[in-house]
Amino acid sequence: MRRAIAMAVGLVLVTGAAAVAYQPGPIVGASEGTSPLTGCTAADGGPGTLYPNTEVEPWLAVNPRNSSNIVGTWQQDRWSSGAARGSTVGVSTDGGATFRSIPVPGQSACTGNPRFTRASDPWVTFSPNGTLYQMSLVETKLSTGVNNPSGMAVNRSTDGGLHWGPAILLADDSDPTLFNDKNSTTADPYDSSFVYAIWDRLDSPPGKGSLKSAENTSGYRGPTFFTRTTDGGTSWETARAIFNLGTNNQTIGNQIVVLPDRSHTLVDLFDLIRNDNKGQAKGYNVAVITSADHGATWSSKATIVSTLNFVQVVDPDTGTALRTGDIVPEVSADPGSGALYAVWQDGRFATGHAHVAFSMSSDGGSTWSAPVRIDGAPLTADAFTPSIAVASDGTVGVAYYDLRANTSAPGLPTSYWFTSCAAACTSPSSWSEVPVGGTFDMEKAPIARGYFLGDYEGIASSGRDFLLLYAVAGTSSNSADVRFARLTP
Repeated sequence: MRRAIAMAVGLVLVTGAAAVAYQPGPIVGASEGTSPLTGCTAADGGPGTLYPNTEVEPWLAVNPRNSSNIVGTWQQDRWSSGAARGSTVGVSTDGGATFRSIPVPGQSACTGNPRFTRASDPWVTFSPNGTLYQMSLVETKLSTGVNNPSGMAVNRSTDGGLHWGPAILLADDSDPTLFNDKNSTTADPYDSSFVYAIWDRLDSPPGKGSLKSAENTSGYRGPTFFTRTTDGGTSWETARAIFNLGTNNQTIGNQIVVLPDRSHTLVDLFDLIRNDNKGQAKGYNVAVITSADHGATWSSKATIVSTLNFVQVVDPDTGTALRTGDIVPEVSADPGSGALYAVWQDGRFATGHAHVAFSMSSDGGSTWSAPVRIDGAPLTADAFTPSIAVASDGTVGVAYYDLRANTSAPGLPTSYWFTSCAAACTSPSSWSEVPVGGTFDMEKAPIARGYFLGDYEGIASSGRDFLLLYAVAGTSSNSADVRFARLTP
């Protein structure tokens, strides 16, 4: 069990009439303590350095039938070369006051599946009936750096995450030129029969399946793959490509939300990466496709939300890279109005620095507002890895990291922030922010192509409250822990 470890105390910065004042409660150590995979050596082969007892890249969900049941998931025991020994869930039955760590079975060698040595990109989602789903990328890393095999696995729990059924493979590719990447899963909030799983599958030229290119490069063919269950997780359809840009183009960061309209339209928001200049969309673009029939068919053409201006975040003192959510946009939908909200980190606001961009759509994703900056960091201090959710009253909440506390002294003090808006959210002055917890030293974070805490962090709403599940660097080198915070208006 993990208990409260600190109180966050900070001044709420109210910058406009529409701002909402939120305050964080106790900061809870969701993952502190001994790793539940300690002692497992079944997956210790392959390249890279293992960071035992290190947890990164969390996500979370709240049981709609019992708001005291909060479940997070994260990578457990991260490797420098990608992925982790397995995926763990942190289960709370007391509203986030304490968490119990439970390995997700059958996803990796350390959790009972010798075909895959590692797991990554963990995600959780609750159906309206309280059934819980956890999805992870599963893979084996070979000493040559080739990913072979890779796949997607999903598990189901009917008791709020305390016990899990067997892993079901949604994808399993042995071809070393194929790599399944960056997944998410969404339970339909209006029908417990439907759960949607989505990811990109990278297809590289023979002999070019290096670790770095397999994970993030734009030089591959990378169509969006999708599958669904229509019977509450008993069976899943064969995965298929639903959006394909052709050679040298790809998508990444696919994430589905469901609108409260008559058709319960699915909206998939992602980063569209184009190396050609077709449609004047060369480079990175935030984009959406939609489905009006529970994912049976999808729009053939993507709607561009905005360009995404990539900028590498670095330690301003040493120049060491930070690996952030730099090409992974996030999306949320208002269950009342159906408004769509998107955030991503973007370099358009200050040369050489990342900041948090926000855009919204009031017509189901057909048109979007011009991006505005909503973080409170100075222009010369990077803000990165934003996450977004919408409360029951329509308030929009965004959490993010920034480097505003850094000085020339040793170390890289890093802060986590929460900002919210109740109305007129396309105006930056309508947002107010508050720090969550104290600073931590990013230079203690695990190295995985830069200081790494995750390509995304967890956020959810519960009534008018916002719940955050986020990683912080530990007190020793190459370490990280996951923390939980509840913010109330």
